[in-house]
Amino acid sequence: MPYATARVLLLSLPLLSPVLPSGLPDAGPVGWSAGWSAAPSGAGRPSFYAEGPPGTALRDTVAVTNRGTRTLSVRLRASGAGLRVVFAATVLDVPARTRAEVPFTVTVAADARPGDRVGRIVVRDSAGRESGVRLLVRTGGPRLAALTVEHVAVHGHRIAYELVNRGTTDLVPRLAVHADGVLGVVLDRGPRLLPVRLPPGRRLALSEPWPDPPALDAVTVRLTVTAPGAAQATGRASTRFVSPGAAAGAAVAAVSAAAAAVALRRRRRDRSGRRPATADAGPRGALT
Repeated sequence: MPYATARVLLLSLPLLSPVLPSGLPDAGPVGWSAGWSAAPSGAGRPSFYAEGPPGTALRDTVAVTNRGTRTLSVRLRASGAGLRVVFAATVLDVPARTRAEVPFTVTVAADARPGDRVGRIVVRDSAGRESGVRLLVRTGGPRLAALTVEHVAVHGHRIAYELVNRGTTDLVPRLAVHADGVLGVVLDRGPRLLPVRLPPGRRLALSEPWPDPPALDAVTVRLTVTAPGAAQATGRASTRFVSPGAAAGAAVAAVSAAAAAVALRRRRRDRSGRRPATADAGPRGALT
């Protein structure tokens, strides 16, 4: 821990209490709560900001100011996905008229993708009141846009698929849909913007409606997805459509064709079985 031996700095404040308007709740600087406040240490910063490449430890200090007349007991914690925060102290007693400055580190994972991560430094007193200060961590590195479309499948009147962001930046994709049947094109939709934003590393299951698929056909569906800066991605699926009505019609046609074929074969056999009549020359004998 980088701050294992660090000390919390306690600074005495002037013996003055803030004057608050009568009948109004406490108001004051960032993170103000019931006579005490939490804010970034330094001159007038509204929030914490840190920036660095993956694998680095970023340092800052939170100031807890007790303007009351009694000792303030607080606990410190951090919230926010993908952020690892270590404080010099997580439990703290701040004397009256005193400001405590608590150093902390934010560690950026070695495999972190470039981009912004947002969290909060939260201070909670013994009465359950909390003050929070926004924490923004920006991870540097090359920005890569990469997108794939996977697991394409046709289910009745919809086309299911998954989009995967394999890059390092948020993507807003566009989708085009095309389907070919035995006799030609059965579906053709030009590119349109999807109402989604796909963060890096995320997988999103979506579906595209197909209200009027063919009744009887063998179809290949092709989905084409694009996003700014990313190469075009394509996914395919094949399926067969056989509706009950079309299947019944096909069965009747097959039976009719089979019956016609049988009748034709019988007629041909009957014609081939008839032999032309010839005169009976009688028995042949030897001449004498």
